[in-house]
Amino acid sequence: MKQQERLAAGSAGTRSGSAGHRSASAALAVLCGTLALWAGRAHAAETAPLRDVVVTATRIAMPEFDVPASISDVPAAELRQDSLGINLGDDIGFVPGLLARNRNNYAQDQQISIRGVGASSTFGVRGVRIYQDGIPQTGPDGEGQVSQFNLDSAQRIEVLRGPFSALYGNSSGGVIQIFTASGKAPGEIRTDVGYGSFGTFRAGVDASDAVGPLAYNLDFTHFSFGGYRPHQSARSESFNGKVDYSLGSHSKLTFIANVLSRPHADDPQGLTAAELAANPDQTDPASLAFNTRKSLQQQEGGVVLHLGLTRRQSLRVMGYFGHRTVLQYLSIPIGPQKAPTSSGGVIDLHRDFGGTDVRWAWQGPLAGRPFSWVVGASYDTQNEQRRGYDNFIGGTLGVLGALRRNENDIARNIDEYTQGSWELVPRWTLTVGIRHSEVRFLSQDHFITPANGNDSGGITYAASSPVAGLLFAARPWLHLYASYGQGFQTPIAAELAYQPSGAAGLNFGLRPARSDNSEIGAKFRVGASLRAGIAAFDTLTRNEIVVATNAGGRSTYQNAGRTRRSGAEASLDYRFARRWRAQLAYTYIDAIYVDSYVTCAGTPCTIPNQRIASGNRLPGVPHHDAYARIEWGRPVGWRASLTGQYISAIAVNDANTQFAAAYPVFNAAGGYARDFGATRLSVFLRLNNILNRQYVGSVIVDDGNGRYFEPAPGFNVLAGFTAAFR
Repeated sequence: MKQQERLAAGSAGTRSGSAGHRSASAALAVLCGTLALWAGRAHAAETAPLRDVVVTATRIAMPEFDVPASISDVPAAELRQDSLGINLGDDIGFVPGLLARNRNNYAQDQQISIRGVGASSTFGVRGVRIYQDGIPQTGPDGEGQVSQFNLDSAQRIEVLRGPFSALYGNSSGGVIQIFTASGKAPGEIRTDVGYGSFGTFRAGVDASDAVGPLAYNLDFTHFSFGGYRPHQSARSESFNGKVDYSLGSHSKLTFIANVLSRPHADDPQGLTAAELAANPDQTDPASLAFNTRKSLQQQEGGVVLHLGLTRRQSLRVMGYFGHRTVLQYLSIPIGPQKAPTSSGGVIDLHRDFGGTDVRWAWQGPLAGRPFSWVVGASYDTQNEQRRGYDNFIGGTLGVLGALRRNENDIARNIDEYTQGSWELVPRWTLTVGIRHSEVRFLSQDHFITPANGNDSGGITYAASSPVAGLLFAARPWLHLYASYGQGFQTPIAAELAYQPSGAAGLNFGLRPARSDNSEIGAKFRVGASLRAGIAAFDTLTRNEIVVATNAGGRSTYQNAGRTRRSGAEASLDYRFARRWRAQLAYTYIDAIYVDSYVTCAGTPCTIPNQRIASGNRLPGVPHHDAYARIEWGRPVGWRASLTGQYISAIAVNDANTQFAAAYPVFNAAGGYARDFGATRLSVFLRLNNILNRQYVGSVIVDDGNGRYFEPAPGFNVLAGFTAAFR
């Protein structure tokens, strides 16, 4: 197969993938099915049960099977086993609707979207709300990060999709929550080391215990990466700690601390289609010339008080505060930076953030039927001092030059919400809720010159987002549900910063995007060994926020009219025979622009010059995403697994003139664990991309320089060792 067919192309033929892709995916499906039937018949009497899943997405813990929404609960141990355990996107493909892609670029956050929402984000996580131990990792403006997630100390991850995400406020196309494990007796110290291709190294230590009313879980992790492309190395250390203090049988005080230090992360940036076809392992010359890189520091602490007021009432009070600093060198050429309105080529960011959430809950009978009710309010704020500098001094590139931008960007939100769930009659449960959000932006410009006017200003957005869902327990093993909700997504501070006309002040003409979200679905629980689900969904968004102009290192934004993301997803988790397990997931999404609009093609461009036709695909969203995994083994003894994922072709720009080609990728892993008294030792070997396929692992949507493609590594190896002492 030709190089350009394997990696990227703009022809229609690449949009549906090649016959080889389909054959590989079909072969994996046949393999899983054959093994399942063979092993199931041979050892059906020895099935290991799946665990019962209790989720908190409705803010009252309840079985996932009884929630009228698509939600997945992922044990974090499954993301750590036989894997690097650093990137959320590496091993979470079995969650349908979620596309988490590791850029292998630690100067940028991972690329995360849910049902197509968030796929176009070029900085941070957009459209998906992020939480850690109930503390928001998404700012008031709707931009968040997952780089601070510490998987080594996590207990589980919840992924909420569909209309009920709107109950979490601004930018809620979906919700991802990570929960740190609580310390338990007997205490445990776990240490692990991993080493792999491209200079990959990871080491960590985790200590947890519970003594009387006190329980703790403390973790430190070091990670370094040399890179498979030039100028791709990175190093980071993270600490995550959780301390619980019991105040009685129904009350608890929890302290949480999280620290991330990433003092160095080179940025190889993306490649153009021509560069990708010539050599996918290269780095764009601009990255080397300007020494593009990023340093990041973040410290965050929080406290959560759970009070059991009565047998039926409870109160939760949460408060948090944090600080984040970023210094990032970009590859903006000298010429555009000479424009008087340029912000330079270096970003220097200092952000203080914090907030609180107070929630009252009641559970009990209403008219003799089970009923729960939650009422709460939240306040979040961030004050960001943003400076911009030239990335040159004279003819020397990649250094801190003259000051070009200096401002304080402040964002605050005040939200009130309520939701309730009531079993109307036997087998029928109604869940309704509403959230009112008010988001305030204020910019204070401290860099004012005759040619660069005062960009200070403020604006407030407000919206109410109702949600309703109905669940029918058709059979003990089958629950059917339908739900509807309205979403709300404001512009982020960077999108409000400048006007397309070039005039001073905020972009007051930019409106928030509003969405109508609906889904119907079915959940299956067959015995103790099979879990399955299927859902169809539709999201119609008005006032989608897109790029308007690109010039002088500045991008401005506009509203594009309507977009639609509709599709279906399905999943299966089946434990069979004595040691076998199969996981299947599939997502289909048709994401298009309903209305045409005009945008800029290339840079510099100050007047939109390209019409995006109605019916064009939204960039960054594949039509098909299929995942299959089969594993064998037990916690103690030998284990092995085979994983395959197929992703269809992806448009990389709004005009749909270039695509990243479809691809399948396969991974294999195996390991052995043995107990020596109170000590468990475990080793593993993992083979990634075992067919050594060259493919685009992630894309940079609508990149003004055409550097859309971020190539994934070829065949690589990872080995690790874990020792747990009790």
